[in-house]
Amino acid sequence: MWRYPTVSIHGIEGAFSDPGTKTVIPAKVTAKFSIRQVPNMDAAMVKKQVTDYLHSVFAKRKSPNKLKVTMVIGAKPWLADTKHALYEAGKAAVKRVFGVDPDLIREGGTIPIARTFEDVTRKSIIMIPIGGFDDGLHSQNEKISRYNYIEGTKLFIAYLNEVAMIKKTSV
Repeated sequence: MWRYPTVSIHGIEGAFSDPGTKTVIPAKVTAKFSIRQVPNMDAAMVKKQVTDYLHSVFAKRKSPNKLKVTMVIGAKPWLADTKHALYEAGKAAVKRVFGVDPDLIREGGTIPIARTFEDVTRKSIIMIPIGGFDDGLHSQNEKISRYNYIEGTKLFIAYLNEVAMIKKTSV
């Protein structure tokens, strides 16, 4: 699951959403969704394929309405080199703080700037998550537990210490 593209529906605007029934047909409805890409996917190609598909399905309905498909962000997917010295430093920091080897997974965090940072700086980057699965990311009740905050702070300090010990030629 972590290495395949995914589609997420973020919401539908314009439709009746309160409890109960309503037979009013809105003049305009907007649907929001995102497609999480994986390496070797091209945002422009994905946009074309999705747009063509949606228009072909819409055309079959013979509706007098109009369909408009737009792409707000078309970021390149990012895949890290987990053998890089920064990852070795991260693994050592996790081991030091938590006493276990980290599980390296292809989680697919939605951070479109990651690939851009790497491309522009021509440097490797690393993401070290410290949140929990129940933190409610991006929700109105987003939080981080005290434990994750304290241990995450220790992790970042340990990581920076490990990075300081890397020989300059490898970074």
